[in-house]
Amino acid sequence: MTFETNVKVRNAINQWNMDENILKKYGSIEECPVRNVLDRIGDKWSLLVLMVLEEGVVLRFNELNRYITNISQKMLTVTLKSLEADGLVKRTVFLQIPPKVEYELTPTGKSLLPHLHSLTIKTISTTRHPVPISFS
Repeated sequence: MTFETNVKVRNAINQWNMDENILKKYGSIEECPVRNVLDRIGDKWSLLVLMVLEEGVVLRFNELNRYITNISQKMLTVTLKSLEADGLVKRTVFLQIPPKVEYELTPTGKSLLPHLHSLTIKTISTTRHPVPISFS
C-alpha cells in the first residue's frame, strides 16, 4: 500500500469514527443537549417572557400581558406554566381578593440571561435590518 493510499484509508476511518461518535452523542432526541434547551425556550414567546421579566424583576400577570402586546392571555398562561415547570420562572400567589399572582426569574432563569443576550446580539448583528435593543 502506498503512503497516499494509507493516508486516505486512515482519514476515512477517522471520519467514520467521528461520524459514529456524533451520532451517539446527538442522534437521540432525549440525549441531545441542544434539543433539550431549545424545547424549553425555543417556542414563540418564552424568550420574550424571560427578557421582559429581567427588565421588570417582579411582574404581575396583567403587567406581563400589557408589555407583551401580541400574546393572548391563554398563550401567556401556557408559557408561564411551562417556564415555571422548567424552573426558570417563580410564581408567587397571594391569598387575597382579588387574587394576586407575581412572576419573577429564578436563579436558573437569571443564569440563562447572559447566554440569551449573546444569542440575541449575534442574531441582530447578522440580520439585514438590525433592531436596537437594550439590556438592563
